[in-house]
Amino acid sequence: MSVETGSGASSRIVVNGIELEVLRRGAGQPVLVLHGMDTISPNAPFLDLLGRRREIIAPSSPGFGHSPRPEDFDTIYDLVHLYLALIDDLPYDQIALVGLSFGGWLAAEIAVAACHKLSRLILVDPVGIKLGSRETRDILDVFNTNPAEVRQRSWHDPARAPDYDAMSDDELVVHARNWESLCLYAWHPYMYNPQLKQWLGRIRVPTLVLWGASDGVVTPDYGRGYSRLIPGARFELIDGAGHHPELEQPERFVERVAAFLDE
Repeated sequence: MSVETGSGASSRIVVNGIELEVLRRGAGQPVLVLHGMDTISPNAPFLDLLGRRREIIAPSSPGFGHSPRPEDFDTIYDLVHLYLALIDDLPYDQIALVGLSFGGWLAAEIAVAACHKLSRLILVDPVGIKLGSRETRDILDVFNTNPAEVRQRSWHDPARAPDYDAMSDDELVVHARNWESLCLYAWHPYMYNPQLKQWLGRIRVPTLVLWGASDGVVTPDYGRGYSRLIPGARFELIDGAGHHPELEQPERFVERVAAFLDE
C-alpha cells in the first residue's frame, strides 16, 4: 500500500493498484470506518468527535466519492477483498472496524472472512442479509420508492436530511456517483448476500450492533435478528435517530462507540 497525502484532512491511498480517497482524523488506536449508501462528508461532526479518541481512517469505495472505479470492479466480492487487502497492508497489529449501513454489510463480510487483525467490530444499521420470507421486504427499496418516503423513513427528523438544493455542483456529482455505484454493487440481489446469513456465526471478534430507534430502512427488529446471528454480539438502540445515527445523534453515537472500544 502506498500513501499520498493530499490537502487538509483528505488523502489518497493505493491498495492493490486501486486508488482510494480517504478521510483521516485524530491519533491513537486505529479505527477503519466504511461508509454507507453515501460517502462520509468531511464536515460530519462524528468524525472529529471520534477523532479526539482514536485515529480514524475512512476511505471512499471505488466508484463512490472521488475514488475511481477500475473496469470490471463491480461486485461485493471485489469490495470485500479490497478492504481485506487494506487491513492487511495497514501498519497496525490490530484495527477496529466500523461499518455504516451498506458499509456494515461489507464489515460483516470482512469479519466472516478474516478476524485475525480485527480488535472490535461495530455494525451500524447494516444491510446484507435476508431474514423474512421471499415475499417479505426486509430492506426498503430505496431505488424504487418515492424519494419523499425514503427521506421520511431514513431520518427520525427529516429536516436533518441533506438539502440537495443547497449542495455545490461537486457535492451533487458525488451524490450521483454514490447512487450509481450503490446500484451497481447492490442491485441484485437487492442489498443482501444470500450466503452471508449462514456464515455470521464465524465472527469471533467482540461485536456491537448499533441501531437508530426510528430506522425505517431496516427496522430495529431486523437489527435484533442480525445481532442474534453473531456470537456474543451486543445490540443497542440510539433514540432520536433513524438510519444514520452517526449523523442525527453524533454525540450519542460516539459515546457508544468509544465506550465499546475502551472495554
